[in-house]
Amino acid sequence: MCGFVGVVGVRGAPVDPAWATRMAATLRHRGPDDDGLYASPSVALAFRRLSILDLSPAGHQPFESEDGELVLVFNGEIFNFVELRDELRARGHRFRSTGDTEVILRAYQEWGTECLSRFNGMWAFLLHDRRRGVVFGSRDRFGVKPLYRRVVGDRVCFASEIKGLLAVPGAPVEVDWEVAGRFLGAGRLEQLPDGARTFVAGVEQVPPGSGFELRADGTSRDWRFWRLPEEDGGVADPVAAFRDTLQDAVRLRLRSDVPVGVSLSGGLDSTSIISLMARLREAHEDGGALPTLHAFSYMPPEFDETRYVMATVGATGAVLHRTELGPEALWDRLPTLLSFQDEPVHSATAQVGFEIYRLAAAHDTKVILCGQGADETVGGYYPYFADVWYTHLRRGRVRTAWRDVNDYCRVHGTALAPTTAATLRRFALTEANRFALYRSLVGGRRARRASPYQGWFTADVGGAGTPVRANAPVLHDVLARAVEETPLPLYLRIEDRNAMAHSVEARLPFLDYRLVSLMFRLKPEWKLRGPWNKYVLREAMRGIIPDDVRTRVDKMGFPTPLAQWFRGPLGDRLAALFADRRMAERGIYRMDAIRDALARHRRGEADHASALFNVAQFEMWLALLDERRAGALR
Repeated sequence: MCGFVGVVGVRGAPVDPAWATRMAATLRHRGPDDDGLYASPSVALAFRRLSILDLSPAGHQPFESEDGELVLVFNGEIFNFVELRDELRARGHRFRSTGDTEVILRAYQEWGTECLSRFNGMWAFLLHDRRRGVVFGSRDRFGVKPLYRRVVGDRVCFASEIKGLLAVPGAPVEVDWEVAGRFLGAGRLEQLPDGARTFVAGVEQVPPGSGFELRADGTSRDWRFWRLPEEDGGVADPVAAFRDTLQDAVRLRLRSDVPVGVSLSGGLDSTSIISLMARLREAHEDGGALPTLHAFSYMPPEFDETRYVMATVGATGAVLHRTELGPEALWDRLPTLLSFQDEPVHSATAQVGFEIYRLAAAHDTKVILCGQGADETVGGYYPYFADVWYTHLRRGRVRTAWRDVNDYCRVHGTALAPTTAATLRRFALTEANRFALYRSLVGGRRARRASPYQGWFTADVGGAGTPVRANAPVLHDVLARAVEETPLPLYLRIEDRNAMAHSVEARLPFLDYRLVSLMFRLKPEWKLRGPWNKYVLREAMRGIIPDDVRTRVDKMGFPTPLAQWFRGPLGDRLAALFADRRMAERGIYRMDAIRDALARHRRGEADHASALFNVAQFEMWLALLDERRAGALR
């Protein structure tokens, strides 16, 4: 787990190694343990190392082959590196290190670019193949590890974070106002249709699940090496298959030469991870191969999950560390969070994760396992219930849909009649939308759903609404969009930056590609059934996690009572920010409308908490960008 940058000159352009050095200096938090630089006339690669595997100097990067013809910089972990190393040794390769970096290089020597499909892990890397005159790069299947690029004249620049590309000498630092407008005008952060653009104009993400080769003449070959599978239902015993695959995913992610802990809430995902960690520890013959389990948690009094967390701690023997920062402290640290994130975040919940990783670092825990990705793959969000009911109706399974709606209403305390009516109405309207005549009649009115917050901004900024999808909400497709478009890519960005801000590595067992592939092959009733979301996970963890957690029907995660805080201790902080003349002078806000909304929120007449938070954090982010723009000019 590290950070790197690269500068590639094309069409004969030379490269100044000082560019790479300057860019890498912005990423020291990602790798405080070591640094390195490789430079040729046309390529410069710089690296910051966070030592997790092979703590010796043999793990130093950039990593070069013996003949110097291959040079690699790599961020992430290849969790199956032990098995791949054994296979490569059997094919005649010799290793001089014990970590996973060299495994990538040897795998490329053996299989070329086809090596990507053999990796089980999270990665971003650049590999300079001097013999072929190309730079080969890739990003893991889901984009757990980041990689950004920017074209500056005849040089293509890469970095693990946006801030690395803002340090490129002479490159403009400007806002992409289309991206910003969608965020502000729609009232939430979402992926654009192309999925690559960022809040900084000219800076784009390398797509997840992709590989590329950049040639000296500036042309490139780009490809997708992996896609989500289609539903086929061909799994004999889904519960056993899920349990065994998740346990093996946890086992692989315990491979580390430094302490490993877990981010623990009172929910299914993190409880399953720590319980499997405890199970794996007990299975070791010597009983001491895995150290004491350390769990890190945030439990505000407004959303108390102590009952569930303590049940898990008691069952696993973990040592619990908890943080209970109040709203003022979280607010004061928001600019710091944004400086590490490089872009706005989805909610104040991002700050909770930031503090949990701070807590882990304070207890010398450099690796944390967390449950990110489970909601989007196993079916955790409550709107998915409506999607699974629609799916059953679409497939003619009326009795199944009726049974599930009935069971859901009974357990969740929801009125049956209006829920049934809403389900049937949604089905009828969605089916009608399949016909061109219906779409032509209603398309003009439904093309865009205007946001009530667009009036807070000038027309140029806040004019973009939220596109309305015409896709039928079949559960498989809904989950695929959640993984590939929104919200998972956003959540992965937040998780990575929060962890690396404190030089901590986040590992995500639920995004083991074998587990994700299994989930997308399963029929919808294994994801949501009756009153239960994450049905197969609940069944797989029977007897492994405390039953109080396994049978919970509510969902919290790590929430923050933002609406309450803005009516109380943070109301004056917001008012002071909105009174700052520098904010008014930007010319993008309609300050009277924003101040009026804050006043109405504080009086309890409306709930504008999310939108007010977005305005506040965007203004803080703009101030940070102003500072970086000034630094880029120096």
